[in-house]
Amino acid sequence: MSLTLGFHVIAGLALALAFGGMTFFSAVMAPLVFTKLPFETAGGFIRQVFPWYYLSIGIVSAVAALTLLLGAQHWAALMAALVAVGFWVARQVLMPRINAARDGGEHALFNRLHRVSVMINGVQWLLLAAALVLVLL
Repeated sequence: MSLTLGFHVIAGLALALAFGGMTFFSAVMAPLVFTKLPFETAGGFIRQVFPWYYLSIGIVSAVAALTLLLGAQHWAALMAALVAVGFWVARQVLMPRINAARDGGEHALFNRLHRVSVMINGVQWLLLAAALVLVLL
């Protein structure tokens, strides 16, 4: 197996893992938590899960970006890198502000920041889908 093919396989697996993880968390995990647990318990649980979600999918996206770059798939590498940076910003900048707004009872600010985080997550999901399509072609 050539080195480039090895990078291609690792990148494809990393993209699939990140895309699948995001899809599962958004479509299955979060809705189940909020429908099966009392609201306050669900909120506290999700608050504990999000840092790990951001960290794990961010790292996998960074691995995808690096292997795509090494495999000379520059557009897909850029997409995966943007996703990884987005997870870092969400974890280190946005999430603490969202938590502070919720803790401070600033409902309007919380709602606005939460919408921003959902929009970022949606763009990241689309970028991973596009990068995955590029790798599979």
